[in-house]
Amino acid sequence: MDNDYLKYWRVIRQYIKVKYGLTQSDLDVLLFLNTEGYFSKDKFDEFDSILSWDVKRFDRLLRDGWIEVFRKHSGRNKGLYQISYKAKRVVTSIYKKLNGEEMPTSVAQNPMFLKNVSYTDKRYRKAIENMNAAIKQRRHRAPE
Repeated sequence: MDNDYLKYWRVIRQYIKVKYGLTQSDLDVLLFLNTEGYFSKDKFDEFDSILSWDVKRFDRLLRDGWIEVFRKHSGRNKGLYQISYKAKRVVTSIYKKLNGEEMPTSVAQNPMFLKNVSYTDKRYRKAIENMNAAIKQRRHRAPE
């Protein structure tokens, strides 16, 4: 099937959350804001209102470098923000993986492959290995 982009979404999502220390809601916000370009705090709050309640999310994402100030609030002008270069790279990485790029399995690139990880991370490790094998097999399949 050509349109199975989301087949491994759960595995990719878990990898991104573990690697970058993001919550599911943080990731959802960054994916939403990725196409917004510049946005106000009101636009952020509009999407944030449908997520689990976290009054500190905006400030935390700003502090941790996931979003950055484009224009400071002054007078009648609202402050404008944008997602950072770091966040754009993470979103691009997600889309590449959804489009069939293999997931890293080295300890240096994937903290889920460290020795002392949770049982859940060990289960996801196996899923990553299976996903990579399926990607390789699809890539080497003869044209029909």
